[in-house]
Amino acid sequence: METFDKPGSIGIRKAHRAEHPACLDRIKDCLLACGAKLNDDGSDAGDGLSIVAVEIRAAADPFSQAYLFERVEIRRWRKADLDGKS
Repeated sequence: METFDKPGSIGIRKAHRAEHPACLDRIKDCLLACGAKLNDDGSDAGDGLSIVAVEIRAAADPFSQAYLFERVEIRRWRKADLDGKS
């Protein structure tokens, strides 16, 4: 899942950032990787990327509940290599 914040919404992201780790903890059994996207200089670009092993598309992330995202793209993915294993 790739998320794209609404323009000018950094305040929404900051206001709900503290709630986000609890959401990640709830899905930790299916969470393969996640993180914020960065600008080339290493600063926070907003937006995010999560790779999860699930059969259904559902989210209860505090960022999505706060209408932070302009768009969310969900793509199916075949795990070919992960953690050095095929």
